[in-house]
Amino acid sequence: MKTLIFAGSTRQQSYNRQLARAASQLATQAGADVTHIELADFNIPLYNADLEATGTPADVLRLKQLMFDHPAWIICAPEYNGSYTALLKNTLDWASSPVKTDPVWKDGSRAFSGKVVGLLSASPGGLGGLRSLSHLAPLMMNLQCWVAPKQFALGRAFEAFAEDGSLQHDNHRTGVQAVIDQVLWAARRLHAE
Repeated sequence: MKTLIFAGSTRQQSYNRQLARAASQLATQAGADVTHIELADFNIPLYNADLEATGTPADVLRLKQLMFDHPAWIICAPEYNGSYTALLKNTLDWASSPVKTDPVWKDGSRAFSGKVVGLLSASPGGLGGLRSLSHLAPLMMNLQCWVAPKQFALGRAFEAFAEDGSLQHDNHRTGVQAVIDQVLWAARRLHAE
């Protein structure tokens, strides 16, 4: 199962970027064909309809195609002020915006419709970014994604990762693995040929 994994952060020492890398390893071990992307590698400006009218950025089209090509996604969502990041919202706004002059991308929901999405978060706080997930889930459903009921929020993330980037504690690996397994299970059934 082709699985796209990314974090809604570009910060160098982001716990959610670390969590995305750890989730990529676990998903690969579970048999998924993983594509792990970093949003920092995409030149995506702040969304503005006037800017969009001059042409959709090439990296937005590249991201749309990546999203479309992967039936399963894992998103690691940082929590800023009790919600998900502006970076993540901006990325989703661009990716869901129709390209009126393009016969392939004139449907804004094309990259999202029917995708199975698992939500993870990491935070130094005790709740692990859980509030960001509670805000992100309805947004993803509004974009016509299937959101996995299992979610995992990793608290006290500053002590969660080993030097090699893996999760140190069994209960953390179990929590992340449960989300991955549910996403892969559902995506296989929704996208069976």
